[in-house]
Amino acid sequence: MPRSAVLQAPFSNPCRPRRSVLFMPASNARALEKARTLAADTLVLDLEDAVAPDAKDVARRQAAEAIAAGAFGRREVAVRINGTDTDWWAYDLRAVVKAGPDAILIPKVEDAGSVCLVADRMLRRGAPRSMALWAMLETPRAFLNADPIAASHPRLACLVVGTNDLSKGLQARQTVTREPVITALGLAMLAARAHGHAILDGVYGAIGDTDGLRVQCEQARDMGFDGKTLIHPSQIDTANAVFAPSRADVEDAGALIAAYEAAAEEGAGVATYRGRMIEALHVDDARRLIALSEAIAAL
Repeated sequence: MPRSAVLQAPFSNPCRPRRSVLFMPASNARALEKARTLAADTLVLDLEDAVAPDAKDVARRQAAEAIAAGAFGRREVAVRINGTDTDWWAYDLRAVVKAGPDAILIPKVEDAGSVCLVADRMLRRGAPRSMALWAMLETPRAFLNADPIAASHPRLACLVVGTNDLSKGLQARQTVTREPVITALGLAMLAARAHGHAILDGVYGAIGDTDGLRVQCEQARDMGFDGKTLIHPSQIDTANAVFAPSRADVEDAGALIAAYEAAAEEGAGVATYRGRMIEALHVDDARRLIALSEAIAAL
């Protein structure tokens, strides 16, 4: 389908907090109910990996019912459907689009065609302009195709990296500091930002290892990721803390903006702050950080 066939919509909000993005198995009714009380910025109701084949129908129905019932507050709600290489994805899409989640997450995307296929079916199912598409990159081919995938469709708003499957595909060891997959993370980051998308880091499987989780969250934050996908509620607090601007960061951003504006009012050609030259790009970053902090406070 040509890109012009879908109206542009503000799917990507750079100030939308996505520090903690928790996968919840939609086959577990108690988990779905508990999700309404958790401090995660985003909930992903999972119909794919976390659901056994004989529970797909139940998970699909429960996800649709939970979304339609609402009561998730300000939390963003997405649904991970089954892959387009399965017999389940079209049934998933028909059920959940009607319920009205914020986003649909496609797993195991390897090319632009998968995104366009799902986007076209969403349009046929009457998905509103506000319902975004997210794409999960999990294989070596996916990361090599990160740019065409990111450019594939106006409805696409977010890339999600799946480092567990990537490590398997590369026959690489999974390490806390992730040197074996750092190139792939960089490729995904470049593609996401080149096309104005959000990007989320992969899960950390060692649920009880808070120190290791923090290391990966800090690495992802420093690389520019918006947040981290999680597999257990106990991981939420760590992700929220690492990806949130600190009070000192916010105060520093405000002071930088003030210094820049004061220099402009005085007609100075160059503005300095704490001994370094500052430009409009630094001011833009400072304003984004403050806006993100305010959005987190609003949650």
